[in-house]
Amino acid sequence: MQIVLGIDGGGSSTRAVILDGEGNLLGSGQGGPSNYNSVGLAQAQLHVAEAVDAARRQAGLDQRPFDAAFFGMAGVVSPLDHERIRSIAVNLNLASAERTGVDHDCRIALAGGLSGRPGIVQIAGTGSSTFGVNAQGEGWRSGGWGHLISDEGSGYWLGIQAMQAAVAAYDGRLPATLLEKSVLDFLQLKEMNDIFQPLYVNPLEKHEIARLAPLVLHAAEEGDAVALQLLARGVDLLADCVAAVAHRLRMDADTVEIVLVGGLFQAGDLFVKPFAEAVAKHLPSFRLFWPELSPTLGAGVLALEMIGVRPSAETLKRLTIFD
Repeated sequence: MQIVLGIDGGGSSTRAVILDGEGNLLGSGQGGPSNYNSVGLAQAQLHVAEAVDAARRQAGLDQRPFDAAFFGMAGVVSPLDHERIRSIAVNLNLASAERTGVDHDCRIALAGGLSGRPGIVQIAGTGSSTFGVNAQGEGWRSGGWGHLISDEGSGYWLGIQAMQAAVAAYDGRLPATLLEKSVLDFLQLKEMNDIFQPLYVNPLEKHEIARLAPLVLHAAEEGDAVALQLLARGVDLLADCVAAVAHRLRMDADTVEIVLVGGLFQAGDLFVKPFAEAVAKHLPSFRLFWPELSPTLGAGVLALEMIGVRPSAETLKRLTIFD
């Protein structure tokens, strides 16, 4: 029996799935974070081993290598990153370097989200990134360069914009906005001049700034003009990334399937509708999807492709019950 391994390695946890050669789920497991840029290569390897061991126990499998393994890892973009992650597979005797696929986490989000079909994944959570694969198997990413220079339209981006709008309104450079009071209340500040403390003395973490994003969405829902402008600008930036990927992969003349991943899309029509309207300015035909499978199972699907297996529609449908 052929068996393959899918790994979803992120900044908070590592998930593993084991599938047989027909695409049936045999076992799954979880370990600690494995973004090696944050925890280091040794800790990443340890946490991958935790997740795989847990999946093997559930599947009742011994320590023999897998026929193929695919790692979708946060923070993995360069050839050196790929080499380092492959070293984890070899060190743990999970698979040979030649039988180990490695890519960033957007790749497995797309593979899971569209069950392996060509298309584009738009991620809009704490950060943002856009990634696509065409029918020829060519891939391209736009955005996703991190919060210092990118993450357009993300929760972090909206959080920063909310604070910028709040101080600009306080100064009189912008019209009055609900965001002024919302930011003060969220940061538990008595007045705007106290904002230096959470920004520069004890700086907020990236994920904490992203928690300001719902304030922008709420204010937009209330009809606040400043918040509506910020929301429109954010989805325009995301749509620019979608258009860049579609154009690069020569997908912009066909109907493009776009899967929506990340917390901002959970706001429903409040975020999805303006995003769709922004995309429509660039693409003549597209369809939006919610994820069909998890990124972890997406890694498993990609591992199956490495041994020449394309799961049937029936198998893919069965896998959805495990998400």
